[in-house]
This record gives sequence, structure tokens and C-alpha cells, in this order.
Amino acid sequence: MSHQARDLAASRAHAPQTSMFVRMLLRAAVLRRGRAASALFAMVVAAAVATAMLNLYVDVQAKLQREFRNYGANIILVGKNGASLPVNSLSQTDSALAGRGIAAPFGLVVARTTDGQPIVVAGTDFDRVKQLNRWWQVNNWPTASQQALIGVRALPLVSPKGQPFDLTFQGKALHVSPAGSVQSGAAEDSRIYISLADFVSWTGIQPSTIEVAASGSPDDVAHMMDQLAQSIPAADVRPVRQIMEGEARVLGKTRATLLAAAALIILTAALCVLSTLMGWVFDRRRDFAIMKALGASEKLLNGFFAAESAALGATGAFLGFLVGIGIAVWIGRANFHAPVMPRLSVLPVVLIGSMLVTLLSSILPISLLRRVQPAVILRGE
Repeated sequence: MSHQARDLAASRAHAPQTSMFVRMLLRAAVLRRGRAASALFAMVVAAAVATAMLNLYVDVQAKLQREFRNYGANIILVGKNGASLPVNSLSQTDSALAGRGIAAPFGLVVARTTDGQPIVVAGTDFDRVKQLNRWWQVNNWPTASQQALIGVRALPLVSPKGQPFDLTFQGKALHVSPAGSVQSGAAEDSRIYISLADFVSWTGIQPSTIEVAASGSPDDVAHMMDQLAQSIPAADVRPVRQIMEGEARVLGKTRATLLAAAALIILTAALCVLSTLMGWVFDRRRDFAIMKALGASEKLLNGFFAAESAALGATGAFLGFLVGIGIAVWIGRANFHAPVMPRLSVLPVVLIGSMLVTLLSSILPISLLRRVQPAVILRGE
């Protein structure tokens, strides 16, 4: 017999065994649709939750950090000994940030109103402050020179009817018109804000403070602080402890909660699969007894049952992955107003994890399967 003929005969001899094995798997799922559906549903839920949590786990840090930036600065640069910062400090800060945040300068003086009342006046860049302090409640931002943004507590003192007023600093007067009011619940409510150009022209004083909202992980922010300290030696670079520590705690707790929730649901799904497989073995004792009586080996029966479990896990993983992507996108839009990008790199993890869950859940049923005695079962005992 030629070599090709032998290969053909061998493939034909092997084909019926393979097709029979596949037909047995399909027949087991079709005849016991109820148990198969319950186990499959449990795996779909587990895979969907794992997919959603893993996608969120990767994206939640960036999204939470973006949310935290809406609450103001996490780094402050202050001139040493109360001195003004060098003129190029803002440009150096922007260079160090390299697009990973926003910085706003502030100059502060104590001026006097027309009736001699002292009041804090701040000069700043309103376009930058809009991005930095989005939590400020502002009804209208200044858009022209000599317009002021007035804190809600300062407004009745300087312009109760919205009329223009004068401010005096070191004998030099500045005539300003109120453009809008600001409310923050903090010191800003008692201040008057004017443009930085008007402030410097009026007082001759450069900004003494730069507030920075830097994005990135705590390590990234710490590295950025080191860069700022090196590039601007005339400034004390300080972290805003409440923001940075609160951000670190929230990030850590959120990611730990995501992992704990995923682990708990996967464990619940594993128990459900275990219960289903136990019932599956009990219902099919007679089938397994007949297979043993016909000469099926323990290895074949164990492999058949493990293949059923792995197929269940793989099917649940693919269906759950699609559902989980939808859940992650919905959570991202609902909570962060931005979609969570689907990550195909999560699929192999979910697939392998689902198959491991079902295979581990099948260990106890397989041990029960080994105890099936054909003579006892076939006699109806």
C-alpha cells in the first residue's frame, strides 16, 4: 500500500471518532437545554462583568483624574519669601506640563475702595482660570479691559447696584466695571478679579502664585513637581494635599472595588456552574454507565466531560465579552460623559479565565463520574 493510501485510511479511521465526539457534545447540550442554559447564563454574566470591570479598571484612572481636574489645582507655585515670580515663570510651567495640564497665574494685593475699605484684588488670566476652576459658579466672565469678576460677598461692598467703581493701590486709582460675580464657597467670594494685564499695569507687581492642575498618576505629578522646582528655583513648589491625597484614596478604593466586585461575581458564577455540572452528572449516570460498559475508558469520559465544560466556558466568554463591552460603554457615558474604549486585549484574559472557571468547577463532578459503576447503575440500584 502506498504512503498516500495509508494516510487516507488513517484519516478515515480517525474521522468517525472525531465526529462522534462532537455529536455527543452537541447532543448533551440539546437534550439537557435547561441545565446547559443556566450554566451558560452564569458564565455569560461572569464574563460580562469581568469584561466590563477590566475595561473600566484600565480606563477609570484616566477618567477619574480628568474629573478631579475639574476641582482645581493640585500643585501651587509660590514666590519664595512672598516675592513675585520671575516674568517667564508661566511659560516655563507650560513647558514642564507639555500639554498634561493647565496653569493659571495670580497676583494679589490689598487695595482700598472709595470709602477706604480694604479688599483683596487679584489679577489673573481669565481664559486659563475658566479651564482651571470649572467648579466656580460664574454668571458672566470679563471679556474687556477694566472689567472685573467680583466675589458674591464683595459685591455688596463695592457695587451693590452693578455700577462702575474705583480701586486705589499705593495712591494709584483703577476704574473698573463689574462684568459678573463668582461664588466658590471659599476666599474667592471676598475678592475682586481683574485681568492680569490691568493688574500689572496698575500695581507694577508680577504674579506671585501659579496654580497648576496637572494630569497623570501620583508618580507623574510628583515628577512634574520636581521638574518645576528645578526649572523655577525662585518658587516654592507645593502639592495641594487635600486634592492629591483624596485623588489617590479614591483611585485606590475604586480600582479595589472593581476587582472585588468582579471576583465576587465570578465566584458566584463558579458555584452556579458547579451546581449545574453536579446535576448534569447525576442526570446522566445511566449514559456514562453504558459508555463504560461498552469499553469507554476513564480518560475518555473525563476528557469528554472536561471538553463539555471548556466549550461552555468559551461560549460564555464570547457572549459575555460582547455584553460586557456594552456595559462598560454605558457606565463610561453615564458616569464620566465619555465612552470606555473597547479593548480586545481583554478578550484572551476573559476567554482563558472563563474556561479555567468551568474546568475547575468540573473537578468535583469528574471525581463523582469515576465512581459510576455500570453494573449497579444498569440494574437500577
